Amino acid sequence: MAGPPVCVLGLGLIGGSIVRATAAAGREVFGYNRSVQGAQGAQSEGFDASTDLAETLTRAAHTGALIVLAVPMPALPNMLAHIGDLAADCALTDVTSVKRAVLDEVEAAGLQTRYVGGHPMTGTAHSGWSAGHGGLFARAPWVVSVDNHVDAAVWSIVTALALDCGAVVVPAKSDEHDAAAAAISHLPHLLAEALAVTAAEVPLAFALAAGSFRDATRVAGTAPDLVRAMCEANTSQLVPTTDRVIELLGRARESLAGNASVADLADAGHAARTRYESFPRYDIDSIVVGAENWREQLAAAGRAGGVIRSALPTLDSRQ
Repeated sequence: MAGPPVCVLGLGLIGGSIVRATAAAGREVFGYNRSVQGAQGAQSEGFDASTDLAETLTRAAHTGALIVLAVPMPALPNMLAHIGDLAADCALTDVTSVKRAVLDEVEAAGLQTRYVGGHPMTGTAHSGWSAGHGGLFARAPWVVSVDNHVDAAVWSIVTALALDCGAVVVPAKSDEHDAAAAAISHLPHLLAEALAVTAAEVPLAFALAAGSFRDATRVAGTAPDLVRAMCEANTSQLVPTTDRVIELLGRARESLAGNASVADLADAGHAARTRYESFPRYDIDSIVVGAENWREQLAAAGRAGGVIRSALPTLDSRQ
């Protein structure tokens, strides 16, 4: 799929995997990494990487590249300031696990007209260039935002990147993404941490731990700084989601203490899991990007289980 060059800022697990997948798709891609180790790791594998941010952004501006922000949330304001100075006209996206907070930073930097949020829903507990691989995004959902400010041409460019990396695109509004991410990504991190701590306090627990404990605590192996960055940036959505889990566990605890039963929670949880396993998926293929109400149509389709597997028609292509 043709597209502009791709400039990836941050060559960790996600950014490094984007570099690999984009290159494998036959597209021009180059990157920046603050640490020499990450940049040299990319260079040793034949990829175009630098530790000079100004040089990288100047190149992005001259080539009309799509800039991908793949740095931790705390680094965004400084990075956006540099982009504003050196590459303000470039199309811009990110891979951060929250969208509203990133959009706020982008707006504060005055770069929202060329920005479309993104979030590939995949990853591992490991980090750094060596943790990445080109197949990380294969068939994974990749959220591409359809907020009211989003430009149709930039949206198509960002969608093309996700598709070239092997993902399926799920269109969503930033606030709706963050509410969903709180439930299916950020809350599981908190639960995994709490479960790991609880088990560590029981002398025989680790000696007996097997599949259930391993699977339920897998993400507790993620670096604490990364967990903090994603959870704390989504505070407004994560707090009520955490309250809901506490409420459910509180009811189960009362039922267990009073009636020796956890039937209500077990039945409700099994039913919800069954719904997840049979959740419908269908291809979005007829919505015209840039046509009247296209953002709202795509958001509604994403809520209903629609995914994009190939480039959508655009208003310009229909004229």
